[in-house]
Amino acid sequence: MLFHTGALWRLNELGVLSRLDVLSSVSGGSITAGALAKAWPDLEFEDGVASNFVPAVVDPLRRLANRNIDVRAVLRGLLRPGRSVGDEVIAVLREHLFGDVRMSELPEKPQFVFNATNLQNGELWWFYRDKEPPTAAGEPILLATAVAASSAFPPFLSPITVPTSARERESGLPETAMLSDAGVFDNLGLDPVLPRCDTVLVSDAGQKFDFQPRIKRNWVLHLLRVLDVMDNQVRSLRKRALVECYVEGEANGTYWSARSDIDDYEMPDTLPAPKEKSEALAAIPTRLHRLARGTQEALINWGYAVADAAMRKHVLTEAEPPKSYPYPDGIG
Repeated sequence: MLFHTGALWRLNELGVLSRLDVLSSVSGGSITAGALAKAWPDLEFEDGVASNFVPAVVDPLRRLANRNIDVRAVLRGLLRPGRSVGDEVIAVLREHLFGDVRMSELPEKPQFVFNATNLQNGELWWFYRDKEPPTAAGEPILLATAVAASSAFPPFLSPITVPTSARERESGLPETAMLSDAGVFDNLGLDPVLPRCDTVLVSDAGQKFDFQPRIKRNWVLHLLRVLDVMDNQVRSLRKRALVECYVEGEANGTYWSARSDIDDYEMPDTLPAPKEKSEALAAIPTRLHRLARGTQEALINWGYAVADAAMRKHVLTEAEPPKSYPYPDGIG
């Protein structure tokens, strides 16, 4: 969430944010995208740059990062009759970030697509502004629900349940869809973008697959390692497909990651980001749990710095480098 916040901050300064046609998000990045979607009608663009980006987008996300959500949501979901963990997460997101904003109230442009994984048929599930309502009466889907489903990390915050539309039921789905984190199927959110957009910018905050020289034989721990390998396969295949699109000329754009080494961009004027510090930030677990102010600022700064390097290297080669980090202490 915070890494992508920094990336969007730099895209705004570069005048790119106002030109986006589609924002496709997964997992924790959907919280960032949701905050941007809610704030979009109130952004004050001047020459393509939103002058109020920080109070409208950054500050609400940082307030959310000051809260402990995941453990409390799990405990309340387990202890309160008639409520699930997913219900509790949705309630927190409504209270502290999204209110009662409906998907149907999002802007027409850019189009915001929140990806989730349908656990029933193993396919992607998309939330977007003009999607067919789930009931004939037009029962609304809230932005908080879409974001919660997209970021429902399994097994603790998953599943999120949503009603299906008549068309979806005709295709064989039951009346309720069981959704989990989009990263289970597509950790980069590429499917809604690659067929439609000539320029594709990808920000990846997924964690590194760790080398383990000794593998546990305990069945539970062994199974967890196997699941990690399967997850890494999905990530690797998605990234490889993206790079092939760039190489083959099927799309322009660039990719940056929380695990990137800024020196690999071979530019003399990037912001200082020592590899050992950026790697430490990339290793921070993805949780809905309070982070210290300094850690929040370092993560935002890191997303800002690597997005700047990638954009000026591959997309906006004539852009001026930033004079400083958004926050003075750099990346730690």
